[in-house]
Amino acid sequence: MNAREIMTRDVETVSPDDDVGEVLGRLARADFNGFPVTEDGIVVGIVTQGDLVDLFQPSGRTLWIPVGFPPFLESLTYAVDISWDKLDFGIDIARNAGRPVSDVMTEDVVTVGPKADIDELLDLLADEGQDINRLPVVDEAGALLGIIARQDLLRAIKLERDGE
Repeated sequence: MNAREIMTRDVETVSPDDDVGEVLGRLARADFNGFPVTEDGIVVGIVTQGDLVDLFQPSGRTLWIPVGFPPFLESLTYAVDISWDKLDFGIDIARNAGRPVSDVMTEDVVTVGPKADIDELLDLLADEGQDINRLPVVDEAGALLGIIARQDLLRAIKLERDGE
């Protein structure tokens, strides 16, 4: 099996110019926790919930991040320690309103080609030093072809072991 056989082809992406609030709202409704950032189909970064939560300077209690504009009908919940006396949440929201994803995305994205085998994928997704949860699959020019999440790889390994 290789990356082309395992990857999800229909990938939701964001643009470097997208507003962090909008992206956080999309993540609140998604079944995953990160988006490849693309420009003209080329992968230029990756943004995760963790990247966006860092904007609110979390440090132990529970943090609810309102999504969208008032009235906040949705929220993301994170079990983090907040120093409430040092954090004026309203100011953080206002300060980050309109901020582009390019300000918080990871630019040095680990990607794989469509022919990458299971061992290469496993090495990357199991590397504790990198802590990668998803691998964009790109062609030689860096154009996004698909994405492989850890769960996709685990499912593929199980299917291979089961002989399917």
